[in-house]
Amino acid sequence: MSSVVVETHAINLLKGLAEPLRLKIITSLSNGEKCVCDLMEEIGIAQSKISFHLKVLKDTGLITGRQSGRWVYYKLNLNSFKELKAWIEILSKDCQKASTACK
Repeated sequence: MSSVVVETHAINLLKGLAEPLRLKIITSLSNGEKCVCDLMEEIGIAQSKISFHLKVLKDTGLITGRQSGRWVYYKLNLNSFKELKAWIEILSKDCQKASTACK
């Protein structure tokens, strides 16, 4: 995968995380799979609002959903978090190098 593709994907993932409510959802899902009703109760917001943010998180690939009857259960997509971690490690690898002298 080229560095441009990796960077573009990382930007997409970061956009998904760049909202306080979505971070609360991610934190909640870090404790395991949950349905919308569990998330509504835990976070204290309306179903329509939580569903909007779940769609954003799913579209960015940060979470996945599993249908069981009429319920959808959401969980973190660990592969996306691993990719984001790898990108951050690439950034941090050489960031302490001294600059070469200007000519």
